[in-house]
Amino acid sequence: MLFKPDSTDDEKSTAPRKRSLVSRLLGRMVSLIVTLVILGGLGYLGWLAFQPKQGGVGGRGAGAPPDLPVPVLAATPQVHDVPVYLDGVGSVKALNTVTVRSQVDGKLLKVNFAEGQDVKKDDVLGEIDPAIYQAQYDQAVATKAKDEALLANQKIDLARYEQLAASNAGSKQQADTQRALVAQQEAIIKADQAQIDNARTTLGYTKIVAPIAGRAGLRQVDQGNIIHASDTTGLVILTQLQPIAVWFSLPQQQIMRVNAAAAKGQLAVDVFGNDGVTVIDTGKLTGIDNQVDPTTGTLKLKAELPNASYQLWPGQFVNVRLKVETLPQAIVVPTSAVQRGPAGTFSYVIGADNIVTAKRVTVTQQNEHEAVIGSGLTTSDRVVTTGFANLADGSKVVVGKDDGPPAADLAPRKRSRNPDGKNPDSKRGAQGDGSSKDQGKDQGKDLGKDGQQDGQGKNGEHRGQREHSEGDQKGQTGPTPAAGGEQSGGAPKAQP
Repeated sequence: MLFKPDSTDDEKSTAPRKRSLVSRLLGRMVSLIVTLVILGGLGYLGWLAFQPKQGGVGGRGAGAPPDLPVPVLAATPQVHDVPVYLDGVGSVKALNTVTVRSQVDGKLLKVNFAEGQDVKKDDVLGEIDPAIYQAQYDQAVATKAKDEALLANQKIDLARYEQLAASNAGSKQQADTQRALVAQQEAIIKADQAQIDNARTTLGYTKIVAPIAGRAGLRQVDQGNIIHASDTTGLVILTQLQPIAVWFSLPQQQIMRVNAAAAKGQLAVDVFGNDGVTVIDTGKLTGIDNQVDPTTGTLKLKAELPNASYQLWPGQFVNVRLKVETLPQAIVVPTSAVQRGPAGTFSYVIGADNIVTAKRVTVTQQNEHEAVIGSGLTTSDRVVTTGFANLADGSKVVVGKDDGPPAADLAPRKRSRNPDGKNPDSKRGAQGDGSSKDQGKDQGKDLGKDGQQDGQGKNGEHRGQREHSEGDQKGQTGPTPAAGGEQSGGAPKAQP
């Protein structure tokens, strides 16, 4: 006979089991939480202990330690006269340009110049056939001679008629008429002389002469062609190169300054070469335009330069500077010493105990190399010129020397991450001189012999190879001299 168990008895037996299971789970969770809290505290303490060590090794992520001095370069303000320039862009133009044309028609018999030749004023550049114009000149001379002979006869008749009229043997009217004929013939002779002069001038036009001194361009008409006075191209173009002119523009805001400086005396103008730094010629300002260009808001000026070495050529674009004044005994510092912040320009001044102070300065003008200080600095101050990366107001600095020229490695070197803080020579592959591979090998050899830092020579070799050529990353690593170091010194140390 089967008996059905009572439900109340089962519930009474399972209740203690559930309570024990929940209690065990709660105990495990509590122990796990306590363990995690203990591990987190230990990790935080380890991180705090590791931070000073990482900064001391040379880590740059968190910046330089506040108690270490910042290496900088410094300079002392100088006092000297500073010229003030206005910079502009202009173009070179010939001082005079002439298209040499023929003034008469005819056959071009000779060309007496070479293309690109320097010619003098009144040099004969070409000759036209003078036969027709010579005949016209001779005809004018003959006509004058005939009229002069006729005049001589009329003068003799006039003298005869005047004697007859004086003795009442002849008519006075006849004497007056003869006198008028003589005057008329004299006028005809003057006209003949004018014809002679015209024919002589026309005959002289058969020789084409240079109206100015300059350089001949390319010949436009070849010898043997018929040349006309109506030709627009002409025979050749002459360009005056010495002296030469430069037209340049300045902003309209500088009009008053230029006019005031020009009223005091002659202004000097410098023209720069293609590099924008070297002054290739210096001249004088000769003209200022009488109006501002409304489309560009600029004022045109003209300068004249000797161009002794033919470094300036018509049509060339150049950079120009106009000297308007000179600042006497101005305080000058390197441009790099002037920093700009939210409140304006300032400089770091090195004070007592090599502590720097940010000092507000007023800059009058500056260029690539020098800045003129209006106020804020004196000649007894020392200002920081290089090393602003980790510099702040109140930082302590150590001033280096900048006596020699800059080294070949102008870019910053790659810093070492070794625990001992040393910078191996194998890291110099970043200089780009192609020697990183050999330096890594040599360092591997030295470290292999000493039995210390065995793997660093090998790593230095591979790093140098990666910086020297990308192809070395894929297997062109060459021999590994540091292997001997690994055998003698034990296993290589792990890099952090």
